[in-house]
Amino acid sequence: MRRSFNSLEVPNYRRYFAGQLISLSGTWMQTVAAIWLVLSLTDSGIAVGLTTALQFLPMLLFGAWGGLLADRMPKRRLLMLTQALMAIPAVGLFAVTATGIAAPWMVYLAVFAMGSVNAVDNPTRQSFVIEMVGPERVVNAVSLNSVIVQSARIVGPALAGVLIAGFGVVPCFALNALTFIAMILALRGMDSRRLQAPPVAAPEAGAIRAGLRYVARNPELAVPLALMALVGTLGFNFQVVLPMLAKFSFDGGASAYAVLVSAMGVGSIAGALVNGSHGHTGPRLIAGGALAFGISALLSAAMPSLAFEIPALALLGAAAVTFAATINSTLQLAVSPEMRGRVMALYSVVFLGSTPIGGPLTGWLSETYDPRIALLLAGITGLSAAWAAHICFARIRIRSEQAKRQAPAAA
Repeated sequence: MRRSFNSLEVPNYRRYFAGQLISLSGTWMQTVAAIWLVLSLTDSGIAVGLTTALQFLPMLLFGAWGGLLADRMPKRRLLMLTQALMAIPAVGLFAVTATGIAAPWMVYLAVFAMGSVNAVDNPTRQSFVIEMVGPERVVNAVSLNSVIVQSARIVGPALAGVLIAGFGVVPCFALNALTFIAMILALRGMDSRRLQAPPVAAPEAGAIRAGLRYVARNPELAVPLALMALVGTLGFNFQVVLPMLAKFSFDGGASAYAVLVSAMGVGSIAGALVNGSHGHTGPRLIAGGALAFGISALLSAAMPSLAFEIPALALLGAAAVTFAATINSTLQLAVSPEMRGRVMALYSVVFLGSTPIGGPLTGWLSETYDPRIALLLAGITGLSAAWAAHICFARIRIRSEQAKRQAPAAA
């Protein structure tokens, strides 16, 4: 357990951990409220899928430029700016819901605006981790970041469920706007002398294309990113699946939705803590995480009731966070410092930016057939990723061994 929390010994990371937990809990609270508001206004699974797609479409469109900004600017200063900007859409949603004039297009606009800022914020946060803790603790810190996200997925939706049931969605948006203050204060309180910041990248033409070429030349980066793109597009669409599962499969309301999200969050926290205690990463963990994800998604698709779905989703959460955190750590350790922002932006694009493709598809499958069909697709995707990981990493290992044997002969 002590190894699982190793990075919290770093003062700067402790501040970051606390600020992120508060800020992301508010973000999840707003996400649940926005999706529930759209579902209440439209009663449409496609509309829910569209809301989720608009949240992550900016990542697909602008994420690469967000990573470039992260390479060209001090990340701590950039994060303080993005956190302040993300409060504006929350204030807007509070205003339209408090006055009773909320319409679906207003929610879509606010969600897209927040996603646009997140296209810069997310890759910056991803690449900032190693500057706080150093390479020797990055695997642990990435896993603890997953703990932050999944803890927020429990606290935020649980609080949202209580507030929505008692007061409606209005307080959720107001509280989220206030939570960004915690992250800004945490960033301002850091000791900049203890940050291991690399020199900022010099402006150059074709910097984004250079990042893409860099990834294409390095299979250790390209393969994990391709696997994350596959699973992220067709498997990681839980923001669409879970509300549909709660409402249409189990005839529940906001509380049932919050329970399902919280169950998955509990499993994710457990998986992140176990993964963080290992302190290492590698191809076997990536393939194993994909396999576990596929099997647990198929189990979740087969559950007949809410009571059985809760433990199945906990297993799915543990497998999902293991797969994603292992790929994240692998990329952070393999990339050159001057390219870290752009490479982690690509990770964010395939992890979050793929949702505009997978989200509407998942919503359509859930509404037209059954939300369990979407979970079935996720399971097949996970098993396919595990098989692809085994084949691709085996080929990389064979080529590496051949290169080592040829090197002495050439000398």
